[in-house]
Amino acid sequence: MFTLINLPYAPEALAPAISAETLSFHHGKHLKAYVDNLNKLLPGSGFEDLALEAIVSKAPAGPVFNNAGQILNHNMYFTQFAASPRQNGPTGKLAAQIEKQWGSIDAFKAEFVAKGVGLFGSGWVWLSAQEDGSLVITQESGAGNPVTHGFKPLLTFDVWEHAYYLDFQNRRADQLNALWSIVDWKVVEERYV
Repeated sequence: MFTLINLPYAPEALAPAISAETLSFHHGKHLKAYVDNLNKLLPGSGFEDLALEAIVSKAPAGPVFNNAGQILNHNMYFTQFAASPRQNGPTGKLAAQIEKQWGSIDAFKAEFVAKGVGLFGSGWVWLSAQEDGSLVITQESGAGNPVTHGFKPLLTFDVWEHAYYLDFQNRRADQLNALWSIVDWKVVEERYV
């Protein structure tokens, strides 16, 4: 059985990038529904004893994949933020790789946001590592996650409307740019190791 993760910050802590009202709906209702749905779907599915990442990697398209994918995606999303990030930008190996591939952190952020804005419909934009340590930005629709491509997910921004509509209405780019202020790059770097 899977459980709803506890947020590592107070509901109002991420404002104005993410309001307490948005967190209440996004975490308390949307993510909770995915957890509840997956727990109902697992008995007899053959995936009962697997971790989320394994379910997402192995389940065919459909309800089990969709709910497991959304739990994995949201867990990574919510735990990469902090009211007072320990680091305001990447350092070390991750920073070096970003600068090698994009030329600068700002150029990387611009492409990441452009990919999020350019994703048609609902989904996720991801920064992931490949086996050789190189980085890739991907767009994943629906419950998609880079683990299905053999990548190691590091950072994600949710571009489903429920993630931003209460705070930013149809201004997806504004919301994505606001998220940079709450990314805890220490968490992202730990995922890269």
